[in-house]
Amino acid sequence: MDEKNSDQPVVKIIGRSDSARAYAIRDFLTRGDIPFEWVELKADEQARQYGVTGLNDPRLPVGICPNGTRIENPTIRQIAERLGWYHNPSQAEYDLAIYGAGPAGLSAAVYGSSEGLKTVLIERSVVGGQAGTSSKIENYLGFPDGISGADLAKRARDQACRFGTEILMLREGVRGEFEPGKGTGYLADGTKIVAHATICATGVRYRKLGLENEDAFYGVGVYYGAGASEAQLCSNQHVFVIGGGNSAGQAAIYFAKFARKVTIVIRGDCLRRTLSQYLVDRIHSSPNIEVLSRTEVIALHGDHVLHSITLRNNLTGEEETFETRWLFLCLGGEPQTDWARDVGICRDSDGYLVTGPDLSLGGIRAQNWPLERSPYYLETSMPGLFAAGDVRHGSVKRCASAVGEGAMAVTFVHRYLTSA
Repeated sequence: MDEKNSDQPVVKIIGRSDSARAYAIRDFLTRGDIPFEWVELKADEQARQYGVTGLNDPRLPVGICPNGTRIENPTIRQIAERLGWYHNPSQAEYDLAIYGAGPAGLSAAVYGSSEGLKTVLIERSVVGGQAGTSSKIENYLGFPDGISGADLAKRARDQACRFGTEILMLREGVRGEFEPGKGTGYLADGTKIVAHATICATGVRYRKLGLENEDAFYGVGVYYGAGASEAQLCSNQHVFVIGGGNSAGQAAIYFAKFARKVTIVIRGDCLRRTLSQYLVDRIHSSPNIEVLSRTEVIALHGDHVLHSITLRNNLTGEEETFETRWLFLCLGGEPQTDWARDVGICRDSDGYLVTGPDLSLGGIRAQNWPLERSPYYLETSMPGLFAAGDVRHGSVKRCASAVGEGAMAVTFVHRYLTSA
């Protein structure tokens, strides 16, 4: 893979293409918009040039920094530490804690910290969320030529940090406790975050196919999201993209620049029902993109890597197996809000957080809301806890709307802090 941009690579990653650990590192660096060089090992002799015994050496993958230092079989956390991205919270208490660093969380961080709130942003993975995996976002206001999700996330991250936001990466909230004027979030590593107001912007996690061997093939043939880090490795390959949303369409167009053939698989009868028209037009005008409608994946085949998939046409019942090592799933997502259920915060039947006026529709306010005033527009059934972006019931699943909700949530945070 070439360098991601004209900047000097921050790190060189050496490894095998059929390594899930190597994929995870490439994906992390790509989504973080970090320049890197990828060296794919294809023979034992080549591997020995980099100080390992061969392709099966457990020290692979190897990371080499510009100063010559190396790190063997590194975890994502070790990579983040080397980049200076992993650190502990600096404050015992914050004005505002934001969980999730996708477009909604980043927007809330920019507006919160720029308006004087002592703000901490907690992200379980890398800044950008699912939007950060997009090869290009073309319908976001102000970027007529489009912008990659990683670049947009990096700009927002830099902007938030310039205003004083503290970002804690690779940290996941697992439990919350709330009392008047104060919320306490407990992270998976035992860290405790105390804040006077909280915004949940955790988005959704990728939905899976639910097939046998799916987890075993993750990173070695099965990928979730648009797979921007893998596109240049698909040269002359047959790539399958599953899903009919904008992220799937944009991924297919991007892969078509490198792959021999790209097949989009959808359960519906056509793309126009779920895809923006400009993407539909580009897909139909691309000679190496085909669309299989009313079709789904029913089986995955391989040993330690994916070798082929079986598709079924749900109209005819016909099944066919295709050889491929590249299956990208863009199936939408599911909210991870079990923590909210555990503390009695209102969710809808799919697990999304219910906010504002929607709380009154089912009599929720009369039963659970403890204050005389009505909930603010983006406020959950717990005073001082707000939700923004895809995790919220009734949200519009678009980058621009998530950014708007993040900014709007901060306005209501100010009202809450003033009245608390």
